[in-house]
Amino acid sequence: MKFRPEKPDPPCRYPRASTVVMLYGEAPHREEPNVKYMLLFMSPMVDGEVVGNGCSFEDWIRYDREMKDAGVWVSGHPLQDLTTCTTVQVGPDGDRTITDGPFAETRELLGGYDIIDVPDLDAALDWAARSPGAVGTGSVQVRPIAEIDVQV
Repeated sequence: MKFRPEKPDPPCRYPRASTVVMLYGEAPHREEPNVKYMLLFMSPMVDGEVVGNGCSFEDWIRYDREMKDAGVWVSGHPLQDLTTCTTVQVGPDGDRTITDGPFAETRELLGGYDIIDVPDLDAALDWAARSPGAVGTGSVQVRPIAEIDVQV
């Protein structure tokens, strides 16, 4: 098996951790790594009040247990009530403004999140669909985690 260094990319602000080497010939079989996704649990708001979707605390406990038993759960937390939110903004002059509550009026409230480690988007969507947060008026946003390898 012969190898040849790959042509270097133009300079990047994020240095690479290692040199990429292209192998010519038969490459060893390698499983594709799983992808981490963040599931964002959203609840609609009407006139500043969260609209419930009928799921119970026990439904969430059961869902968390299923993810942990399947070995896909990485981390996650529910968020405290919106009244505990504090927003920070830094102006062009460097002065910061601190405001109680969210900065913008919103029609949805982020109630919590889970990070899962699954083979692909289809698996992430399946876990999102199983969530009590996806039932009725709720929704679950599914976003891949950006894995950036930066050496400091």
